[in-house]
Amino acid sequence: MDTILSIEIIATNPAVRDGRPYIMGTTLTVADIAILKNYQMLTPDEIADHYEISLDQVHAALAYYYAHKADIDQSIQDRRQLADEMRAKRVGSRHTPLFG
Repeated sequence: MDTILSIEIIATNPAVRDGRPYIMGTTLTVADIAILKNYQMLTPDEIADHYEISLDQVHAALAYYYAHKADIDQSIQDRRQLADEMRAKRVGSRHTPLFG
């Protein structure tokens, strides 16, 4: 008889990080880890060192990412687009534009 084991490191909670999957005990989302892996080309060891988390946590986040890749990639794109729109509107800027 098989015993199914689970690594319970990734969680979601509507009150934490807008409901995005995150590594329990941290404020890091799965998307944060995926961005460092896919865009910054860091290795799992480098990600663990950068964020001072365990390699287990990095691998759990990456496993979750690959199992939900389309949804997380879409979330990354949506957040990037929102950031671009905010930057264009100078939301959060303490200075008035010099030109324009």
